[in-house]
Formats: sequence, C-alpha cells, structure tokens
Amino acid sequence: MAETEPYESALDSIPGAHPYPRTSRYHDAEIGVHRRADGSEVRYTKRRLLPPLDEETEPHTVGAGERPDLLGQRFLGDPGQWWRIADANPVLDPRELTDEPGRVIGIPLTGGFPRGERRV
Repeated sequence: MAETEPYESALDSIPGAHPYPRTSRYHDAEIGVHRRADGSEVRYTKRRLLPPLDEETEPHTVGAGERPDLLGQRFLGDPGQWWRIADANPVLDPRELTDEPGRVIGIPLTGGFPRGERRV
C-alpha cells in the first residue's frame, strides 16, 4: 500500500502553492523561485518582515523558568505559536522574552476576543 503524503508535501509539486502549514509564521511569506544555470528551479521562502507592533496585547510579567514555548502553550494553546508572542514584542531573539524574570511582555489576544473573555 502506498504511503499517503502529508498535505504540505503534496503542495510542493503544485507551482505557487505554499509549503508551510497555516499555523507557521512563514505561511503568509512569499515563495520565490531561483533558476539555476542548468535550468532547474529552487523554491525558497523570501524574507519575512516583522509586523508592526500595533496588535492589542495583554501584559504578562515573566516568571523564573518561563520559556517562549511554554508561554505559547499557556496563552495560545500551542507551544509552536511562541512566535506570535515574539512578534507582539520588540525583540529580535525570542529568548529575550523570558531571559529576565520580572520583565513585562505583551501577550497577543487570541481570535480578537476582548480582554477578560479569554480562558487561560
């Protein structure tokens, strides 16, 4: 029996299809194509620019031992969504979010729910 290809892998063969899942920070990034001298093509992800810091956030004081992935799980329900927290704060390295206990960071509100209606 043939093995079923994952959804994202199947998209790689379709020109212009996006290879990243919807939850990836690269999902909306533009895909470029580099043509080699021999005529072969190499697909690559173009640079992803950080979004403006205008998203509504909820303040969170970082505790000892917290990590970006743990914050993603706690506040967004998925440790892989840590990048949404990083994007909502003026940091270049996501480790800066939690390297200093007591630092106040912004946690983006999920799904556009107003403050106070989100379950944590």
